[in-house]
Amino acid sequence: MPNVDAGDFQERFYSSSDGLRLYARDYRPEKAAAAERLPVICLPGLSRNARDFHPLALLLSRDRTGARRVIALDSRGRGNSAWDENKANYNLAVETGDIIAACTAFGIERAIFIGTSRGGLILHLIAATRPDLLEAVVLNDIGPAIEASGLALIRDYLNSGKAPADWKEAADLLRENHGASFTALADEDWREMALALYRDVGGRPVADFDPAIAEALRSIDFSRPLPDLWAQFESLSRFPLMLIRGENSPLLSQETASEMTRLHPGLILHSAGGQGHAPLLHLGNIPAAIHAFLAALPVG
Repeated sequence: MPNVDAGDFQERFYSSSDGLRLYARDYRPEKAAAAERLPVICLPGLSRNARDFHPLALLLSRDRTGARRVIALDSRGRGNSAWDENKANYNLAVETGDIIAACTAFGIERAIFIGTSRGGLILHLIAATRPDLLEAVVLNDIGPAIEASGLALIRDYLNSGKAPADWKEAADLLRENHGASFTALADEDWREMALALYRDVGGRPVADFDPAIAEALRSIDFSRPLPDLWAQFESLSRFPLMLIRGENSPLLSQETASEMTRLHPGLILHSAGGQGHAPLLHLGNIPAAIHAFLAALPVG
């Protein structure tokens, strides 16, 4: 990502319950007062990693009036976390256990969580199984029900087999695939997205996740209804909740967002104009909306 400095964060490693080496970025504010505030833990999407949160993590950890510690995690098989030899372990239940292991490793008893896409699905399970860890939740373009057509688009994109030859082509390929739904992005934003999604291997960008994660999407039977997490969403009703929905999202419908608002009357719904799935959290007025949500929390 641009403007990354060795002092921006501390690289941390910890072990999952089954011994896999997992990675996190730990952004620690300089001000002592920040230690009294609850930290923010960021969970990325299906094929994404902690780099997605870098600009937002800098904003939150350096905020003049309410700086917080931010921990951004790489899920197993993504980013700097180890790939799992047992590909069946790339599932929500196992990855939920990994988040709980991270909290234990970093001494986090309670936190504010931001979950993008799959990360938000994991937060549904944490709310149902370990609610004591949650103080408040931000869901980024995800809810208890997802659109099959949107998931099919992700399946096809991740399994397209297109590999960019250089970093310019990587940004161009992302724009080609997602430009229609991300009209708010400028040239620099596409370059940043490429740097977040790809890893440099010998000067060439390579998708930074285990291909088995994308391959697993091929086994989904889209002729049948997708499972939902409405029962688990009910567990989120006791927590302050913010939902960010991409204006052009194919995965989270407006109908689902409206139903979430009906079931959780205190839910704060924010539309990310000119963005699809999943919105970049450091663009437009999203940082200000997240800041306002955090500032309004009664504790920490």
